[in-house]
Amino acid sequence: MIKSQIKAMVERCFAEGVRQGLWSGAAEGRYSIEVPKREGQGDFSTNFAMVAAGIDKRKPRDLAAPMAELLGREPMIAQVEIAGPGFINLLLDKAIWATVLAPIYAGDEQFGRSDAGAGRRVLVEFVSANPTGPLSVGHGRNAVLGDAIARVLEAGGYAVQREYYFNDAGRQMRVLGESTRARYLELLGLPNTFPEDGYQGDYIYDIARSMIADAGDGFKEAEVAVFKDRAQKAIFADIDATLKRIGIGFDTYFNEHTLYEDGRIYEVVDALRAKGLVYEKEGATWFKTTEMGQEQDRVIIKSSGEPTYRLPDIAYHCDKFKRGYDWMVNVFGSDHIATVPDVLAGVRALGYDDSRITVVLYQFVTLLRDGRQVKMSTRKATFVTVDELVDEVGPDALRFFFLMRKPDSLIEFDLDLAKKQSQENPVYYVQYAHARLCSIEKMAAEQGGAADLAAQTLARLVEPEEHALLKALADYPAMVAGAAADLAPHRVIFYLMDLAAHFHGFYNKHKVLTGDRELTAARLALCGGLRRVFRNGLHLVGLTAPESM
Repeated sequence: MIKSQIKAMVERCFAEGVRQGLWSGAAEGRYSIEVPKREGQGDFSTNFAMVAAGIDKRKPRDLAAPMAELLGREPMIAQVEIAGPGFINLLLDKAIWATVLAPIYAGDEQFGRSDAGAGRRVLVEFVSANPTGPLSVGHGRNAVLGDAIARVLEAGGYAVQREYYFNDAGRQMRVLGESTRARYLELLGLPNTFPEDGYQGDYIYDIARSMIADAGDGFKEAEVAVFKDRAQKAIFADIDATLKRIGIGFDTYFNEHTLYEDGRIYEVVDALRAKGLVYEKEGATWFKTTEMGQEQDRVIIKSSGEPTYRLPDIAYHCDKFKRGYDWMVNVFGSDHIATVPDVLAGVRALGYDDSRITVVLYQFVTLLRDGRQVKMSTRKATFVTVDELVDEVGPDALRFFFLMRKPDSLIEFDLDLAKKQSQENPVYYVQYAHARLCSIEKMAAEQGGAADLAAQTLARLVEPEEHALLKALADYPAMVAGAAADLAPHRVIFYLMDLAAHFHGFYNKHKVLTGDRELTAARLALCGGLRRVFRNGLHLVGLTAPESM
């Protein structure tokens, strides 16, 4: 958009300066063009003079002056100012900003999307909750964050695959089977021993009841594996149904047990051992992570012969590399912070480029009601489930509130605020902007009004609030590209909230449907651009764009 045009213009003037011998070409690609954070510093600013001066051993202002002169000849520029040690601030001709509307109309639902990712294959692994119980609120943040990351990557031109790592092996699954078997026998009035660390939720009783409904006491002599399989299937069906409620699906599911069945975890051990990175101590098998830059070595197979979770995780990531992904993104809770370096060390030790793995760690969620923390209790388990949260606030509020903070920030989810049908509620505030724009267009159509994108008509958009909106619209493609490159879907929410504030401020101060036909047509053109960007932004992070509220 406009920023890319400014970038091209500055590069053109830079090249002209090199041709004239005003500076060397060594600074090419090293300086930046940014939007100033403070009012009165122009529409764009470049640090060219400071960067080039450092390379050419010159004074920044001695380079800023000739660059300012070159830039001042460009038709897009209304004013050039040299500020501070040598920043060059650019003020654009106000008519330029209205040119953003035509591409928005032309791109429509595709506006803001790009091919910057060049089709690079990205695997986004998220949720990956153990199939031992319903999805908790913490899992919900993982699900929404992972899906939003996948969505912005797709908008950025990446070829994205969503994967759920199905933890269907290990001790927790055996305990699940033992818990279900104990509840089954209990309901039949038969002797049973509930495991000391078994799963306590009522959902275990529900699974046991379903087995009784199917076969009475026919499973009373069955092995624990039978109960484990039945519980696992029932719980994952529940997880899948919950994810569907919030619009989340997966392309692939990777079963952890396959790493055991085909011996891949032991191939990892053998490969590390061949490199001298494995040793035995106190009956356990250790990985020499200290030789990979870690503070202490780690157990990868316990003295009981059971692998720790680090080992299958290393094997799983080796499998990802073998599948040929250019970039692997993992979304984990902050409780994984200590294990991530060990897994990356294992991958690196086996000869893979661990820089192709990005781990997004997110903080957990506190629920508030009446300003007080909601105690963790529910019919199904010892935590509040995603289903319960969706029942109370709806999928849009759930998604919006989970994305309102950066992943590494704690979330205090205010249930009362999320349910308010007023502009105090941020999701309502943003969605209402879209609904209000739809209403304006409907009223205009009934009165025979229509948007006009002709330059002469758009020249009527001279109010400060109108220019603020046009500038915000021009920022949308760059915002989406940045959200994709930095795995930062929260920027979409921040952008939409800012855009909504600008729009509601404009609407409260200016009429769109006026007695001036040309002004009305110009403002309808602006409103049409706003509606499209609100819709695209909301859909980008999986939210609906209601036409009435």
